[in-house]
Amino acid sequence: MASAIDLHTKLVAVFPRLANTNYQHTSDQTDDYNCIAWAAGDNGRWWWPGRHWPADVPRAVTKLAFIKAFAELGYEVCETPDLEEGFEKVCLYCKLGRPEHAARQLPDGKWTSKLGRGIDISHELEGLRGNKYGQPTLYMRRPRQP
Repeated sequence: MASAIDLHTKLVAVFPRLANTNYQHTSDQTDDYNCIAWAAGDNGRWWWPGRHWPADVPRAVTKLAFIKAFAELGYEVCETPDLEEGFEKVCLYCKLGRPEHAARQLPDGKWTSKLGRGIDISHELEGLRGNKYGQPTLYMRRPRQP
């Protein structure tokens, strides 16, 4: 098992902006789900066009397809990532206009992400901005689920 220092070094090598943020390792590595599934609240399947994907949504890696996928879960596009009482949010990161990652907002306003086949972390949105996932591009919200 890697030490916290080793894990930090590896994360910062991929996500340099994490170095200046208050992120936390929240769960261990697993192949059971990916970031899209985690943002959708499903930690039992790998969500991606061509794998598990809503039936009536185009199997394409486009912003529109991801908007439609999250709309199937009750989300709608919104303007900001700001915490709004009574709502939960997801953020889509895009690189060169292509979806690469999704994060889900926590009740305290921080965000949670599954890092590929790796670990889950809580973080600030800017912590994952960079070469790997691109930038936070699109925000969606739905009424908070019980």
